[in-house]
Amino acid sequence: MVFQQQKSYNVLLCGDSCEDVYHYGVCERISPEAPVPVFKEYSQETKLGMSSNVRLNLESFGIKVDHYTSEEITKKHRFIDQRYSQHILRWDEGEKELGREMDIGTPSPRILKKYDAVVISDYNKGFLRYNTCKRLTTLFAKHKIPVFVDTKKKDLTCFVDSVIKINEKEYSNIEKHLDNPQFVVTLGERGAIYQGKNYTTAPKEVFDVCGAGDVFLAALVFGYLCKNKIEAAIPMANKMAAISVTHMGTYVLTPDDIREALFYDVCV
Repeated sequence: MVFQQQKSYNVLLCGDSCEDVYHYGVCERISPEAPVPVFKEYSQETKLGMSSNVRLNLESFGIKVDHYTSEEITKKHRFIDQRYSQHILRWDEGEKELGREMDIGTPSPRILKKYDAVVISDYNKGFLRYNTCKRLTTLFAKHKIPVFVDTKKKDLTCFVDSVIKINEKEYSNIEKHLDNPQFVVTLGERGAIYQGKNYTTAPKEVFDVCGAGDVFLAALVFGYLCKNKIEAAIPMANKMAAISVTHMGTYVLTPDDIREALFYDVCV
């Protein structure tokens, strides 16, 4: 399947953001104070996560992104034993029970029509609350602009006329949804399901699944904008997510990744 970017796409992205901080080192002894490992750090790396990772991957496809995100940034510290690429501990810094809510204001039709798609990356941290999501999706549905959602909410009735990308575990925890939902259910190494059809993916050696959902979402949006069909976009999203999991930590696709997987020249 060949995807060709015929135009420059504009996407509105709304969602929570974080910084993923990776601490690389080794655990070689147990603390004398308690039966816990002692971590000796050798290096540290910081990457953007959540909706910011979605933004970077959308931009990898040459998409122009207007990004609305929370001012409060959580830092997720992950401690990795670099000898085995083993994730041994995570510490979240600065996380609040309910963050500041997004104010979408009243955008004019001229501004709305500049977007080819809207992406909602909702980690349910308070920035995108129920009424905000309902107003946002209703507004863009009225103007026939496709909306793609990745959410951790259990009540999905606030997402009007939206394509909802959701993983298998979150799908099983849904409490409410609107009639005739468009679910793209990701199954990890088993691919994804859409409208009863399973889209398989080639097996890969998995190093880290962190951020793979963000890569899948970005590729799904780009594939849809190119082909105007969800069914045509899912195989591409599967391939891109499969590349992501072969890397440690949140990953941003490169033009080489995209060319290698899809055999086309991406416009960047």
